[in-house]
Amino acid sequence: MHLFAAARAAVGQASVTTSPASLGAVVALLIAKYPAFAAVAPRCSYLVNGLAAHGDLALVSLGPGSRVDVLPPFAGG
Repeated sequence: MHLFAAARAAVGQASVTTSPASLGAVVALLIAKYPAFAAVAPRCSYLVNGLAAHGDLALVSLGPGSRVDVLPPFAGG
């Protein structure tokens, strides 16, 4: 998982590696390991292999080698 802006600040690093699971399960694991991420996670957009993940994140499967970008809202332009 590649973390940007406020997500990176909440976790304290630019990327984390996880085991294959659903995106919802991985987000829950990140919140458990990095409690500050709980405040950021609901506002984030998630891209899986370059495609936006929508709806129930528990239904989004992550296979081995999947790239997930975690993008909190950005200001400016």
